[in-house]
Amino acid sequence: MKKKLLFILVALGLFGSKLFSQSGEITVLDTVMLSDEKLVKFSTGQHVARLSDSLLRFNNPLLTEVLNFNTPIYFKENGLGMVSSPSFRGTSASQTAVIWNGININSQFNGQIDFNTVNSGAYDQIAVRGGGGSVVYGTGAIGGSIHLNNTLSFKKQQDHRLLLRYGSFNTLDARYNFKTARKKWSLNLAVSRNSSDNDYDYPNDRGKNLNGAFYNNSANIALGHRFNAQNTIKLISELYDGERHFSLIRPSENRTKYIDRSYRNLLEWNSEFSNFTQITRFAFIQEEYQYYGNIESDNFTFGKAHSYIGKYDLAYEASKDILLNAVIQNTYTKGEGSSIAENDRNIFSAAILMKHALTDKFQYEMGLRKEATDNYDSPLLYSLGANYEFSDFYSLQFNASRNFRIPTYNDLYWASSGNPELKPETSDQAEIGNIFSIATFEWGLTFFYNQIENMIRWVPGADGVWRPGNEDKVEVYGIESYISWQKKLVKDQILSASVNYAYNVSENDKSNRQLIYVPFHKLNGNITYQISRFTPSIQFLYNGKVFTRTDHSDQLDGYFLTNLGLSYAMDKQRNWQLGGKVNNLFNKEYQNVENRWMPGVNFNIYLNFKF
Repeated sequence: MKKKLLFILVALGLFGSKLFSQSGEITVLDTVMLSDEKLVKFSTGQHVARLSDSLLRFNNPLLTEVLNFNTPIYFKENGLGMVSSPSFRGTSASQTAVIWNGININSQFNGQIDFNTVNSGAYDQIAVRGGGGSVVYGTGAIGGSIHLNNTLSFKKQQDHRLLLRYGSFNTLDARYNFKTARKKWSLNLAVSRNSSDNDYDYPNDRGKNLNGAFYNNSANIALGHRFNAQNTIKLISELYDGERHFSLIRPSENRTKYIDRSYRNLLEWNSEFSNFTQITRFAFIQEEYQYYGNIESDNFTFGKAHSYIGKYDLAYEASKDILLNAVIQNTYTKGEGSSIAENDRNIFSAAILMKHALTDKFQYEMGLRKEATDNYDSPLLYSLGANYEFSDFYSLQFNASRNFRIPTYNDLYWASSGNPELKPETSDQAEIGNIFSIATFEWGLTFFYNQIENMIRWVPGADGVWRPGNEDKVEVYGIESYISWQKKLVKDQILSASVNYAYNVSENDKSNRQLIYVPFHKLNGNITYQISRFTPSIQFLYNGKVFTRTDHSDQLDGYFLTNLGLSYAMDKQRNWQLGGKVNNLFNKEYQNVENRWMPGVNFNIYLNFKF
């Protein structure tokens, strides 16, 4: 109760000050077409961080590293390149939604995405939005959402990009991107390969990372045709194929491997008439996996799910200041697996959204969403956001929402223990954000509160069999803050810096204890200094301690990592670059999952071409 009162007092104190927002009349993108336009149009009151192309090239391709060093999200990994799951604003891995070109792609089996199976080189834009988003994006968007986007432009262009990287443990990263466009046609192609022997030494002569090899391949194509100024059709397809040999804790364990493949296809027709814009989408998503308990055996367990999605989006621009948007969607999913009999489910959802720029200083938005299915009872979801500008120096944001996460296939249908009576997890949350801007300096400070009910947990029954149930209530609150700054010192010298900090309290309502693998503190940052053709850089990350037992009887200590990089532009246009990076510069011994040691000091070198 004291915590709630404290949050309310802080909110009232901030609202008592003068307020301000980021934009007046509503704007619509034109030159670059983005399937996930809701990220731009309906994020009022929430901070959206977009990761730059140069930042993506600087990091290794696995999405875990990209987000770990550049966002407030905490990740726990079962070793480098192994299973990786996030905790966003103190929530669980399945409470972070991953959105691919506007489509929610969280696994139908466990409700989450393994971030070490996502290759960042496959996308034109990666963005992170903190806070609830279920009204727009559906299940799982409780802690926040990660957005993977492929863009299309109908501005005349043609360019090729090739990045080749080699590093410690025989690690190879190769990415090729091709873009070509004319007035009527646009094509983007991206292919990538990432592989590693991943056989690094453990600290203090504890041995070597055994059976840790992995590879993944991905291919993306985005094709668009503009019939006229009012009608455009797009096709976006993605193929991912990966194999990992799961690292061993002890040499005596069986060597295992895991194969996963995903296929994603999206057909989209965008049409404009009068003050209306309609977008019709059809998507097909397939996920499948095979797990080999013994790498020498041909026996495996498996899971496979197909999802067919139809979505109709109708927006009406009532005036230059008012945007109304209705969205209906139907998702049919059919899945089966070694421990799941063949099952299907059909989910129909309807949402209505409204955005209003009341003045040049103040804008707000509202939204409602409801789902209908035979598999569970869905709550009515809502969202409310507002921005108010006080001056060029200060703005204030507010957002409140109810969000949810649906039971997964494993929860509902697992053989002999699934529970078809489960309710969705629900979340009521609010946040207040402050943004301070002076020239190229920006500081953001957000206070958030989140109460999660009906959290699904697997617990043993009287017969000793583990079954899922709606058991827990969790209270989450904290602070997120970021700083970004860039300064041109003299000719050909640019200094830039960015810092993220997160403080998260995530407590079980019954025990009043912090959830396991949720640190109270996380800090990261990047500093780069461009001196003519040379660009040295430093990257740092601090993760605070985490508890590994629900009774807090054991914990992993916090750790601080430093990475050092240097790149050289071989031409004045900076189209040809040679670079290198030393990771874990001071050879810090650390693990973020118990008994899963991460590598010490290691390096990589790369060549980046644009032609």
